[in-house]
Amino acid sequence: MKLNERARTALLAEAEGVSDDNLNKQPAEDRWSMKQILEHLYLMEGTIAKIIKHQLEEGEERETSDRPIELTVNRSKKVEAPDFLQPSSDYAGLDDLVRKLEASHKQLAEIVLMADEQALKERIYPHPEFGQLSLEQWIPFLAYHEMRHTEQIKEVKQALNL
Repeated sequence: MKLNERARTALLAEAEGVSDDNLNKQPAEDRWSMKQILEHLYLMEGTIAKIIKHQLEEGEERETSDRPIELTVNRSKKVEAPDFLQPSSDYAGLDDLVRKLEASHKQLAEIVLMADEQALKERIYPHPEFGQLSLEQWIPFLAYHEMRHTEQIKEVKQALNL
């Protein structure tokens, strides 16, 4: 979770001080606003936390090898988020988004803290790009995913001249 903490700190530092209006501004019609990126991140983290919890309780033990999840930060390859992780176009303020990010992060941290380390290594859940990931690898994947989107926020800020 240390990598996740560093990724979250960097993410929030990029959003800090951005007005709510600018946060909700899309740099182009086909690009997410910073608000939409942050919403996508708490949706993703909350979903994966629930999946990890469920797989720890119900999942099968299967062998898998480590996947190159650090490639997630490579923004040259576009990946379309599934519908259930797509952000809304609703207006939201930074304080509300930070609260939701804190809640999803706390949920993940509590599950990881209570989890049996061996079960995290032996239980798997498929990723659309990397294939079968151990639950253990899903945790740093979320950090790399946030790093990827932190870079996206930087791009949005640049496009908006912030």
